Amino acid sequence: MDPFRRAQIILLCDLCKTAHLQSHCERCDINICQTCVGEHLSDSSIRHNVVPYKYRKSLNYSKCPDHADELCKHYCKECDIPVCSTCVSSSKHEGHDISDILEKLSAKTESLQKDLDELDTRIYPRYEEMASDVQTEKAELETNYGELTTIADQQGEILHREITAIVNQRKSAIAEMKNKHLSTLNKNTEEITQKMTDLKQIMSDLKSILKSNDVSLTSTYKSRNSEFRTLPPKIQVTVPSFSAQKINIDQLNEMFGSLSPLSINTEHGDTMNSAEAVSSPPVKPLLDEPRVTATIDTGYRELHSVSCLSEDQVWTCGDNKTMELLNLQSELLTSIQTKSGKWPTDIAVTRDGDLVYTDPSIKTVNLIKNKQIQTVITLQGWVPLSVCCTASDDLLVTMVSDNRKQSKVVRYSGSTEKQSIQFDDQGRPLYSSGYIKYLSENKNLDICVADRLASAVVVVNQSGKLRFRYTGHPSNIEQSFNPYGITTDSQSHILTADFNNRLIHILDQDGQFLRYIHCDLKLPSGLCVDIRDNLFVAELIIAKVKKIQYL
Repeated sequence: MDPFRRAQIILLCDLCKTAHLQSHCERCDINICQTCVGEHLSDSSIRHNVVPYKYRKSLNYSKCPDHADELCKHYCKECDIPVCSTCVSSSKHEGHDISDILEKLSAKTESLQKDLDELDTRIYPRYEEMASDVQTEKAELETNYGELTTIADQQGEILHREITAIVNQRKSAIAEMKNKHLSTLNKNTEEITQKMTDLKQIMSDLKSILKSNDVSLTSTYKSRNSEFRTLPPKIQVTVPSFSAQKINIDQLNEMFGSLSPLSINTEHGDTMNSAEAVSSPPVKPLLDEPRVTATIDTGYRELHSVSCLSEDQVWTCGDNKTMELLNLQSELLTSIQTKSGKWPTDIAVTRDGDLVYTDPSIKTVNLIKNKQIQTVITLQGWVPLSVCCTASDDLLVTMVSDNRKQSKVVRYSGSTEKQSIQFDDQGRPLYSSGYIKYLSENKNLDICVADRLASAVVVVNQSGKLRFRYTGHPSNIEQSFNPYGITTDSQSHILTADFNNRLIHILDQDGQFLRYIHCDLKLPSGLCVDIRDNLFVAELIIAKVKKIQYL
C-alpha cells in the first residue's frame, strides 16, 4: 500500500511540516514534499541526492556505545569515530571538528569502491597471470628435462658398458635438479594461490560492506590494498644445460660432460602503482616548435655520448680517455679517466647517480663510485658497445663478437648475466653486426636499440620477443634513415637521432612516427632525457650538447 494513503499514518515533509512528503534526500537524510524540493536543492554547497521516497535507501546507523537511545549521525574527525548528538555537545569532543556522518560515509564508500575496482581489474588479474606463467613453466619441465635425459642416453650408448655408472650419476643429478625445480615452482604457486585466496576474501568482504550500507563497517574499514600491491617474489629458474665431450676411455668421467648447476633466482615482486597513480605521469603534449634552451661546449674533437646526472649537469665522453661532468654553463665539474687509458664507447648514469662506462679495448663494463673505478663485467669473445641502466637497476649492454659476425643485447644484475637477446622466433638475428648500436629501456620495459648498420630501430619486449622495427618515415628528408643515439621519456616516447639527416625522430611506444625535432642540429649522436623530459643531444663533430624542450 502507498504510504501516503494509509489512514492511520500521515507522513509529512520534514521542512514545512504540513505537506505530504514526496521525496527523500539521501545526502541529508530528510523527507521532502514536492514544494520544498526546489528550496532544498538551492543550497549548492552540498551535493544533494534527492530520490522518490519509495526508492530511498535505508541507512543503518550504529547505536552510540555511550548513549544507548541515540544513533551516531555525526562524525568526529579528531577522534576518527562516529558520534551521536549528545556526544557532540559533551566536553569529550569540545573543540573537535564535527561533520555529518553522511559526508564520511560518502567518502569512505567511494574509497571502498576504488579499492574493489583496483583489486578486481588490476591486482587480481596480475596474480592470475603470474599463476598461469608458473603453470606453463611446470608444463614445460618434462620437455626440457627430457631433452637433457635424451642427450645423456645418446652419449651413454656411444660409450656402452664402460660409462653406465656415469650415465646413472648424470640422470640422478638431472632428476634431483628437476625435483628441486618443481619443488621451487610448487612453493611459488602455493604462495601466489594463498595471496589470491586472501584477495578473493577481501573483495568479498568489500562487496558485502558496500551492499550492506552499514555506516559502522564502512567508516571503520581499513584498506589493505597497499599490502597486495607488492606482488609475491617471482622465481626464475634456469634449466641446466648439458655439455657433451668427445669420448676418451681413459678420462670417461671428465670427458662425458657435465651439467651446469640448477640456477634459482628469486626476484622481488614488482610493486604495482596504486589505482590513483595509474594516470601519472601527467600527459605532456608535444610542442609544435621545439626550442633549444641551453648549449654546452664540451671541448672534445668528437663527442659521442651524453648522460644526465641532473637537470643542469651532464656526463660526456668522446674521442679521448677522459669522461667529463659539465654544467649548462660549459663549466667542468669533474673528470674521470678510463682505467685502460683508451676511449670509452658509451656512458650511463645509475639510479644512485654513479657513472657506468664500456671499454672495448679491454672488453669491460665499469662502474665509477666515489671516483673509484670498479670493473663490473669482463667479457670473453665479445666486445661491449653501448650500455643503459634499467628501472630495476640492471645493466643492458649491446655487444658484438670478436669476429664481428654476431651481435646481441645482454642484461646483467651486477656481474651476473640474466638474459641474452640475439634471435627472433624464427632463429634469425635481431641485430646487425655493426659497432654503432645504442639502446634504451622504455617505461613499458621494452628494449629499444638504434641499429645504425641495419638502418632500423629494433624494439623487443621485456622477454626479448620482437615487437617491431622502425625503418624511418616516408617524408621529405635528404638521405635514408640513419639511427644513432636513442632515448625514451616519461610518456613512453622513443626518440632517436637520425645522424645523416640531422634531426630527431619521435615515435610512440608502438613505433608510430609522431614528428621530427630539427633545431639546427649538426650530426646528432648520443641522446638522453632528464627527469623533466628535457632532451640533451650530443653533436658529434662540433662537440656541443644542446638542451631541447620538446614537450
